[in-house]
Amino acid sequence: MGLSLVWLMDVFVRRAYTAAGLRSHTVAVDADTTVHCWISTSLLPTPSSAGADPGRGSRRQPKPPLLLIHGFGPRATWQWRSQIAPLAARFDLIVPDLLFFGGSTTRSPQRSEAFQAAALARLLDALGVAPPRRARVSVMGTSYGGFVAYHVARAMGPDRVERVVIASSDLLKGPEDDKALLERAGGRGDVADLLLPRTTADMRRLVRVAVHRPPRFMPEFILRDMLRNLFSDKLEEKLELVKGISLANKDQFQLTPLPQQVLMIWGEDDQIFPVDKAFEMQKRFGENARLEVVQKTGHMPQMEDAGRFNKVVLSFLLGYSDMSSL
Repeated sequence: MGLSLVWLMDVFVRRAYTAAGLRSHTVAVDADTTVHCWISTSLLPTPSSAGADPGRGSRRQPKPPLLLIHGFGPRATWQWRSQIAPLAARFDLIVPDLLFFGGSTTRSPQRSEAFQAAALARLLDALGVAPPRRARVSVMGTSYGGFVAYHVARAMGPDRVERVVIASSDLLKGPEDDKALLERAGGRGDVADLLLPRTTADMRRLVRVAVHRPPRFMPEFILRDMLRNLFSDKLEEKLELVKGISLANKDQFQLTPLPQQVLMIWGEDDQIFPVDKAFEMQKRFGENARLEVVQKTGHMPQMEDAGRFNKVVLSFLLGYSDMSSL
């Protein structure tokens, strides 16, 4: 086998996480479900803290906890790699793999985003991330992870979840939106074919709609490397996740305002969830929500303009009235 650029990049990304004080950790949240995550070392149980509250092994004052929820695509570490260092300086981080991504799995037949949220709530319980042991957790999700973040905030309530960031995530999505997305992407297949590429042609199509300025030249060997190492794992289960999304079924899901303060952050040129839907969501969320649009970015503003994204998110999570305080 030749050299894998994805493998080299993965080494670099993992070092960024460890340099920011995070470690890999796996938790059996119930008899059927195991969640892998990267967490700040202060949240790790230690031998000296056996029998004590989880996360109390560290001598330093704990930082407020922040849960980062990834979307479809590369594993969680890749999707948040540009946020880890600045966020870890202010927060104790929990960066889980959603079920059927990375090292997280379940024997349960449930596949909805609400079930994903329930697994993450149990993860937080297992880590002791809850008042009165710790401050309330804030939650940030991107794309599909935004669907999950909404359910986490709704289920856990304002007594446990303080602030919510929903990035590039259309909670008003319906069948007509899927149809429009497929037309923008070339009109072939269905949404699952777009989100779960199986050929290099599929990868090119995904990149074209996900990125504001896609690279003009994408070598075949790099695309094959990405498919093999980032997109090939648990494809059938991920297909079930796409089919299990409840948002489009209005008998199962109705968007209602959250009691928490909500930041929606969106790429100006998002082709997967167009920014017009963000303004609709802001109206539905009401006075507790604000919207920030990041210019010259697509569906991944956290990667395409990490500096702007990080300033907006930190300002919101820390409760600053403007970004000049950072």
